[in-house]
Amino acid sequence: MIDKKEFLLHSIIKAYIEHLEPIGSTQLKSMYDIAYSPATIRGYFKKLGDEGFLAQEHVSSGRTPTTEALKLYWSNKLNFKLDFVDRRAIEYFSKDLGVAVFVQEQKSDVLKDILNVENRYMILEFSTFAITVKYSDALYRFLSDMQGLELVHIVNISKQVGAYEIYEKVSQHLQNKNFHIYNTKEFFSLALKYNYDENSINAFLKGNILDSLEEGLYFEDLIPEGYIAICHNCKIENKEIKMLVVGELSKDYEYFYNKISMV
Repeated sequence: MIDKKEFLLHSIIKAYIEHLEPIGSTQLKSMYDIAYSPATIRGYFKKLGDEGFLAQEHVSSGRTPTTEALKLYWSNKLNFKLDFVDRRAIEYFSKDLGVAVFVQEQKSDVLKDILNVENRYMILEFSTFAITVKYSDALYRFLSDMQGLELVHIVNISKQVGAYEIYEKVSQHLQNKNFHIYNTKEFFSLALKYNYDENSINAFLKGNILDSLEEGLYFEDLIPEGYIAICHNCKIENKEIKMLVVGELSKDYEYFYNKISMV
């Protein structure tokens, strides 16, 4: 059961996301018809401030949730599986909310076989295509252990171990996938504000960033402080896709997912 302090923290975060302005105790009480007195609410606000979840510019102002509070809030709210989503809804509501959405079709290519051609080169046969790389005993043994793995995992492993010829050729195939960005303007605003370099920008614009991501939430390890990135595996028109939603922590992602989800 949620306690008073947690309830009030969730309430002020919800109010802040809706209004994007500091929220006072009396204002919060009237907004949600909260039974606690303004004095009681202020007491909990102080505790939450001392714990690093609320900030206050000066004594007489209302409170705002901190970055850590918003991260914790969305970590609890957005921990769900997403099934079918509507492409048109993504296009409209990404602009309406002010978030960038990266969508990439996922092909279930796996490494089927490795053919050694006279110890000179190897043919890597995947489900729907093949590539050729130079032969080496070590690389042949390495690839033999990867038979049956999906394409995206081979890309990640190849990069980690320095098998760059495989990484580049397989990555080139991945780039030919059906990829689209909704509300590119929002991403460019983020990139310009935080001085993203050309390689970082291209990783997003070409969809390469999606290849190494698993389902889940990402914060400062991927994007600047104050932002969130949410990765989901889901379906659009019965096609398997990977979707990455990027925007400020203060956006209403609950509203966004309710609008784009198809029951």
